[in-house]
Amino acid sequence: IKIAMIRIQNELEKRKLKTRMILQVHDELVFEVAVEELERVKRLIKGMMEGVARLDVPIKVEMKVGRNWYEAEPME
Repeated sequence: IKIAMIRIQNELEKRKLKTRMILQVHDELVFEVAVEELERVKRLIKGMMEGVARLDVPIKVEMKVGRNWYEAEPME
């Protein structure tokens, strides 16, 4: 997850996005995402996290969206 964090942060900065990584808890990353960037950032983060390492077992990323953790709901 640390490698993915670094790569994602670098890519967010490179693309000059408003999105900010604000927290890492165990195997989770929490981002503050501007509404207009949501779909773009979703694809970026999912792709980078699932492709961070080649393993025999695939890495599956699940994402939720909401105004806070309590309101977060799964997204595809």
